[in-house]
Amino acid sequence: MGTEGAGFRLIAGRYRLEERVGRGGMGVVWRASDQVLGRQVAVKELLPDDSLPDDDARRRRDRTFREARAVCQLRHPHIIVVHDVVEQDERPYLVMELIDGGSLADRIARDGPVDAAEAARVGIALLSALHTAHEAGVLHRDIKPANVLIESGTDRVVLTDFGIAQVAGATTLTETGSFVGSPEYTAPERMSGLRTGPESDLWSLGALLCTALSGESPFRRDSLGGILHAVVADDIRPPAQAEPLLPVVRGLLERDPDRRLGAVDAERMLRTYLETGRTPAAPAGQATGAPHGGGRIHRIGTGRTQKAPEPYAPTQPDLPRGGPVPPTPAQPSPARTSPRGVLVAALLVAALAGAGVSAAAMLLHRHGDGGTPGGTATSPATRTGTGPTGTAGTNPSPAPTGTRSAPVPTSGAPRPTAGSHTAPSGYRTAQDPAGFSLAVPEDFTRSLEGERVFYFSPGRTFRLGVKVSEPQLGGPQGVMERSAAGGPSTNPGYHDGRVTRATHHGHEAALWEFSWDGFSTAEGPRHTYDLCWEEGGLLYDVWVSAPVGKVREAREYFDVAVDTFSVTGV
Repeated sequence: MGTEGAGFRLIAGRYRLEERVGRGGMGVVWRASDQVLGRQVAVKELLPDDSLPDDDARRRRDRTFREARAVCQLRHPHIIVVHDVVEQDERPYLVMELIDGGSLADRIARDGPVDAAEAARVGIALLSALHTAHEAGVLHRDIKPANVLIESGTDRVVLTDFGIAQVAGATTLTETGSFVGSPEYTAPERMSGLRTGPESDLWSLGALLCTALSGESPFRRDSLGGILHAVVADDIRPPAQAEPLLPVVRGLLERDPDRRLGAVDAERMLRTYLETGRTPAAPAGQATGAPHGGGRIHRIGTGRTQKAPEPYAPTQPDLPRGGPVPPTPAQPSPARTSPRGVLVAALLVAALAGAGVSAAAMLLHRHGDGGTPGGTATSPATRTGTGPTGTAGTNPSPAPTGTRSAPVPTSGAPRPTAGSHTAPSGYRTAQDPAGFSLAVPEDFTRSLEGERVFYFSPGRTFRLGVKVSEPQLGGPQGVMERSAAGGPSTNPGYHDGRVTRATHHGHEAALWEFSWDGFSTAEGPRHTYDLCWEEGGLLYDVWVSAPVGKVREAREYFDVAVDTFSVTGV
């Protein structure tokens, strides 16, 4: 039966199809008349998949009904109302409220990108809608501008097309070995088949906000393989138009779903922007600010009280009078083999296999980016957190929030476990005269500057610092919070600072992470990881600073340093 002769079709004895108003990968949407209640409705006809065996097709239809009935229970001003779910000729139909107005995608195509205030308004509506859906155990899984309607006259934002939604705990209608959804808006964890949860919808919303503000998804590429690579592995570069809402965009586009900004906090931040014109930073201490290191750093209770505080800027070297030391031109670090390259390639292959793209093609694509066949990187591996590419001596965009990528060893040796003092391949154990030892890259050299011990990479591109001092009031948390409070005065262009409670080898600790503009324009923006803890009656502070384009390597150096750190005594 064709779909064009709609005026002669009556569905379930009451819904007369009148005009086709939309079409997607899962079905056709019709303007229809409810003959019983005398009202206009939208009817989505879910098209059959002729490639499925009869049993699979029946199970797909059954799942469609079960999940559509769950969506029917959602009641929210920004979620499309589903009135009914019916069947005709063994084909499911969803009967929904009819929204008089086009989609956000139509609006962008017609009028161009929206301003930050309108993007915030749309984002608030969608976050509120998603929070309600997620609380009910319903995942949308296809958040994109085409599925957001703007009602004419009222400008009401309505999230529609739950056609590939998933009910928590249920097998979904799309899990048949094929990839269904919109790759440019699909979260990396779902793209790689690792997991799907509420956080995946929030990632999609982050990409949607970028599109609304700039007119194009940050993951748009010329091929499906390129899109998948961009989502899973490439540096994430929010558009310049996203600057007013950058803390929200960065938080939502955090690749680690456990650290991704939550719906409630994102909505609050956008509301604050509409009220004040300024978007606050994501709250310290929430999931998105937690360090990630395979369980090596954990949240704990409040810090111990020690002696009166002695404020200092632990991330800076002691500077000579007259200003900062001009940076030495950067030199590339020796290449190290990276198991992370293998992992990223494996994720891409898994994603591509689900999307019907040749795995060999993707491996060739990675080889063109400086890798070897099989996906093992021969140059520093591409980081998985958000942020632009940059090198020392350039001035790239500031590093986005959420660059707390999991530590990734570039050596082929197993990663040292917590408390391990064995240097992995490519590192050496430095027995420091200051009373400690730790593993540092083989080409790093030691420098003593005031009370701080530094290990510098060639050209000082990477700065690994250690300071040992007496305990202070408030413990490590107090030290880091005071340092963070003074961040704008000690680190030019300081932004996106977060202090998180932690432990280190069983000792009370605090992690401070932030971005800043560097000591000079030539040096360019940098990102810093800083861990402070108490051990044996002393306060230890270990940090790594690096260009924003090299935060993934910096995180590796940082995690290896703190994992292998040992107090040896003077």
